[in-house]
Amino acid sequence: MEHKAVSIRPFIGAKNFEISCNFYRDLGFEEVILGNNMSYFKTETLGFYLQDAYVKDWIDNSMIFMEVDDVSRYWNELSALDLSSKYEGVRLAPIINYDWGRECFLHDPAGVLWHFGEFYK
Repeated sequence: MEHKAVSIRPFIGAKNFEISCNFYRDLGFEEVILGNNMSYFKTETLGFYLQDAYVKDWIDNSMIFMEVDDVSRYWNELSALDLSSKYEGVRLAPIINYDWGRECFLHDPAGVLWHFGEFYK
């Protein structure tokens, strides 16, 4: 089967939709409002849907990996945003080196775990 995909857009939930929208705008994503309970957040050609829906087991098991060009630069920019002091529950974990590359981690206000990584070339 040949995939001619243009994008993959995961759906993630929010414990408090307004707070999560603010968080993702602060993180640098552009919001496209699709209704009172759903927005599309994008950066360049990548994006995801944020829903005003919270199921603890689903959120606690939601992870998104976003490949970045330079994880050190991205880590410094994340750190400078100081999102953990602005949003309850947000945690930023430092870069870890693996045999495949490097990544850092960020939990959003609902608990969704983001992996920001860079593969070794």
